[in-house]
Amino acid sequence: MQLIDIGLNLSHDSFDHDRDAVWQRARAAGVTRAILTGASRAHNPKVLDLARSRPGEWFATAGVHPHHASEYSTEYDAELRALHAHPEVVAVGECGLDYFRDFSPRPAQRRAFEWQLQIAADTGKPLFLHQRDAHADFMAILRQFDGRLGPVVVHCFTGTREELFDYLDQDWHIGITGWLCDERRGQHLRELVKHIPGNRLMVETDAPYLLPRTLRPMPKDRRNEPAFLPHIVEELARDRGEAVEATAAATTATATAFFRLPG
Repeated sequence: MQLIDIGLNLSHDSFDHDRDAVWQRARAAGVTRAILTGASRAHNPKVLDLARSRPGEWFATAGVHPHHASEYSTEYDAELRALHAHPEVVAVGECGLDYFRDFSPRPAQRRAFEWQLQIAADTGKPLFLHQRDAHADFMAILRQFDGRLGPVVVHCFTGTREELFDYLDQDWHIGITGWLCDERRGQHLRELVKHIPGNRLMVETDAPYLLPRTLRPMPKDRRNEPAFLPHIVEELARDRGEAVEATAAATTATATAFFRLPG
């Protein structure tokens, strides 16, 4: 298998002591490329630097997660646009809405989301989106940009059947993580993933978060890694009634096309 992890938080400080070893384990497991998630003013430049350090293997996103929406400003919008001038930055995001935790006030979240959608409209870059407990506002804001946006992926999908089909009706893409492996919260995804067309499906770890609960043996530090992506693909293939090789090939082809990666 040659897999692409489309959501890897490799700038997280839990990787600071062994980042190269983490990637070597991923490579040995068949993960050949990764999209490194930029989600805050502090981390976006670091993610870009990481992507530059492994050209052709690591690529970056640049955005402001709704948790950090309060930091968004006219000044930072200009900084973010400057980051998007670099070819290593292949998508706008992670951005969106999160009403589950409300770490930023909801009006600030909506404003930051709209500003970043404008960046996507202006650059034509794909969007890497986050939505939790905010579906109605999420859809309403995106409808304001109908016909102006490029490809969209709703990353780390954990939502309802209604939400899934709303996204698929818009021809958006879906990112599936190890949430699928969580018998407490993700059991409904086992059925829903069957309905995602192969050319709309991608896979991600969201590491160091969302360690798959079905992984054996469990790492002692409970840190998720890109090396565990094949485990997610195996579970996903089983739920979809596909050969693992077919799911791997389809998700890799979809990610390559979506992020406009070389060959």
